[in-house]
This record gives sequence, C-alpha cells and structure tokens, in this order.
Amino acid sequence: MTIAGAGPTGALLALGLARRHCSVILQDPLSQEQIQARSRAYALTHSSRRLLERLDLWEPLTEHLIPFQALRLEDQELHRVVMFGPGDLGGANRCVAAIGWILDHQPLMALLFDRLRSEAAVELRLASQGSPDVAGSRPDLEIACDGPGSPHRKQWQLPLWNRPYNQGCLTLKVRLRDPDPQLAYELFRAEGPLAVLPLGDRTFQIVWSAPLARCQERASLPGPRLLDRLAGVLPAGLEVEALLDQPCAVPLQLSLAPQLHQGHRLLVGEAGHRCHPVGGQGLNLCWRDVATLLDLVEGHASAAVPASRIARRYGRRRLPDLILVGLATDALVRLFSNRQPLLLGLRRIALALLQRSPSLRRLALAAMTDGPLPHHR
Repeated sequence: MTIAGAGPTGALLALGLARRHCSVILQDPLSQEQIQARSRAYALTHSSRRLLERLDLWEPLTEHLIPFQALRLEDQELHRVVMFGPGDLGGANRCVAAIGWILDHQPLMALLFDRLRSEAAVELRLASQGSPDVAGSRPDLEIACDGPGSPHRKQWQLPLWNRPYNQGCLTLKVRLRDPDPQLAYELFRAEGPLAVLPLGDRTFQIVWSAPLARCQERASLPGPRLLDRLAGVLPAGLEVEALLDQPCAVPLQLSLAPQLHQGHRLLVGEAGHRCHPVGGQGLNLCWRDVATLLDLVEGHASAAVPASRIARRYGRRRLPDLILVGLATDALVRLFSNRQPLLLGLRRIALALLQRSPSLRRLALAAMTDGPLPHHR
C-alpha cells in the first residue's frame, strides 16, 4: 500500500496498517523536521482516544496530553453560558474523567515517526516529490492523506464540493495569568467562534475565527497590539501575559469529496473533507476515517477481497458521518455568527434547554466526542 502525506493522519494510518501486516510506503515532500516543526495543538475527543489506545500510543502520550474536565460554552452576544462536565458524558466514556484532551503537534509526530521507523513493514520516503514507485507493480491501495489541496485528488480527477466561508482562522499560543488549567472555552461571537484550549503550564492555544482580512491584519500586528486585541474579547478572569509563537491566519471552508474512492484509490482525512474548526472536530473526523479503514482491512484480512471493494465500503461508511458533522458545524457557525433577531431568539431557547436538560447536554456531548452516528459510540 502507498500513502501520500505523512502528517498526523497519514502517519497514524501507516502505523495502523503496518500493525495489520500490510506493507506500506509513506511518502511526503517535506522532511521529518519540517513536518514536526509545525506549531499547533489538537483537541482530541474520546473517539480519538480509543484509536490511540488501540495502537498502543495513548500511554506513551500521557505526559503530553492535557485533559480538560469542563467546557464553558458562552454566547457573548446574549451573555448566556452552558457548562459541560464529566457527568454529561455517556456510556463507557464516563469511566474516563475528562471531556477531552489537548495535544501538541510536535510530541505527537515525534512518537509517530519513532514508531514508524521501528516497523519493518513501513518504508519512509520523506522529502521526496511525486507518487511512490512500487517496483512497477500496482499497490493494493493508493491512499491520499495529503491535505485540503491534495495533488493526488486533483490528479485522480475526483470531484470536490467546496464552499468557502467568509471567515478565516487565526491560531496562536499565549500564556495566561492564573487560569483554570482544566477548563476549555468555546466562545460564540458575531464575527465568529473563538476557542481557548489549555496546553498546560498556563499555556493556551487560541483558535480565533473572524473575517479572513481581519485575521490576516491581526496576524501582522506587533505582539503587544495583538494581545491587547485578544484581551478585549476574552471572558472576564482570563488575562494574557505573553505571546508564545508566531500567529498564523488561514482561510476556512466547508468541503467534501462526494466520491472518496476511485477503484483502489482512497481519500483519507482533509484530502477528502474539511469543516469549520468550531467544536474541534477536524482531526477527530480524520482519525475516524483511519479507524474505519483499519476496521475494514482487519475484517477482510482472511478473505481474498479486492482492494476496490474495501475502498468502496470505506466510502459508503464514512460519508454519513462526514456529511452530518459538516452540516452541524456549518449550522453552528451560521446560527451563532450573526445578530438577526429571529436567530437570537432561537439561540436563547437552545441555550436555555441545554442549561436545564442533562439529557440534551449528554446528547450534544456524545455527538461532539464520538460522532453523530450511534455505531461510532
């Protein structure tokens, strides 16, 4: 099998396939140092926890995983707050005393590359251009994990539904003064949602959505001026002490490849879909792609099933989850990023119901942590 793209999704998939006795060539145009150097953090949910446990990666990452035991959802226009806690988790997730975890990119990639280099079934071809050459033979599966601009998806001429948002996303790491280290924030503002995610040692990842031109302008500001702007939108009690990295502004879009396969070729991760970062669904959605494909490969290991049939079943299984999460995140952004009187009324009702109903909070948190479909839970 060949995998194009050695980011978190491609590297994790390569490791999972190798553990299922598949020979894998993992290729990326960037070097290991360039891939690991990225400054960002990921919000992991319970679906990702289970996948990492399955691949014996959870325990080694424990010292780098920052759990949060409460999530404060705040509508800054209506001044309404809903708190989610471990008691709102359902099923087996209640046995784990955390709503989610924040994991920095660099220790994650360091561990993945360390494990990949110890797997005899994996051949790493980093800092290389073009598609992997498999000694003149066609690989069982060709998998594109090469991101939203996927050259392989374009080369294979697979269609992509794409709807750009009028928002961009500004990411930065900051140090706060005396924060609650186990509290994460999702703030809904008229210009777009803003997430504040704990990274340990008073360090937090900020994911700030706003019109793209505004994000780019903020990214170009001197550090003190940017922190002044940020201080003006953070909730009371959160005080910024220092900027810890170079802010990065990127455009946001809702996209989906309606056909995730073509014969023995597959799109996995952001090569096949992308959603708004509200709710931290991005990497978790990609890793549910990985979990589904590993299930199919494992389930057909003892039968002579054509690779094209595995690819077809993968596409059928993943599309419902991708569509529902894409629509849900899109609806959240459109509902909460405006001041229309009718929608303000709907927001008041929705937040009041969430505040008063533990059952609704459990349902909402189950969808966020394990996906909207029951079989993912």
